Amino acid sequence: MFKIDPTANRINPLEVKRFSDLGFTERKHLQEWLENYPQALAQEDGEELLIIQKEFDGFDDTRERLDLLAIDKDGNLVVIENKLDDSGRDVVWQALKYASYCANLKKQQVVEIFQRYLNQKAQNEGSTPADAESVLLEFLQADDLQSVQLNTLKSQRLILVAAHYRKEVTNTVLWLSQFGVNCQCFKVTPYQAGAELFLNVEQIIPPPGSLGLYDWHDGQGGRGKERQQ
Repeated sequence: MFKIDPTANRINPLEVKRFSDLGFTERKHLQEWLENYPQALAQEDGEELLIIQKEFDGFDDTRERLDLLAIDKDGNLVVIENKLDDSGRDVVWQALKYASYCANLKKQQVVEIFQRYLNQKAQNEGSTPADAESVLLEFLQADDLQSVQLNTLKSQRLILVAAHYRKEVTNTVLWLSQFGVNCQCFKVTPYQAGAELFLNVEQIIPPPGSLGLYDWHDGQGGRGKERQQ
């Protein structure tokens, strides 16, 4: 990546940095950035994400926490798992576990999870919380909750975020894609130019606009049948 110097009519390379070199952490920094600007992970045309929870640990019989939980315009739940300089070996397994926990959530449970998030956010900001159902309906452009296709069968998505991916992670993601598992990998790279800091967010799997191998439908042209709500 380069910085343009219009005065000198030159381009100057930015210095690639590690998150650890800059003192950035996953929870206090990367997670906050993506929570407040999830569109960084919505790089396909028309893609939008709405964050509905963070550090969520409300699953039965486990206290594990997923980093961020979002919903897309199709009503699919999106599990976002963040790492910093290295993906580690177990990030796919973590994300799959969280997706399996989320797969059984009913519409009303999703609304309640979102409402708790909005309540906590409003408390932190000293404001009045928004109504989760109203926000969801506006985002999904629907008139009522009953008509919404929300968290249908086999619709859960995974998004992994890291500066560097180990081969065992990328190979597993590519293999899972052949079985209809919707998993994206985003590479995040911090740059520095003097006192200025920059962040590049790039989708590497699947390559944007790719077709064929990355067929995430149910094999019959759809996202799967809706679960009984």
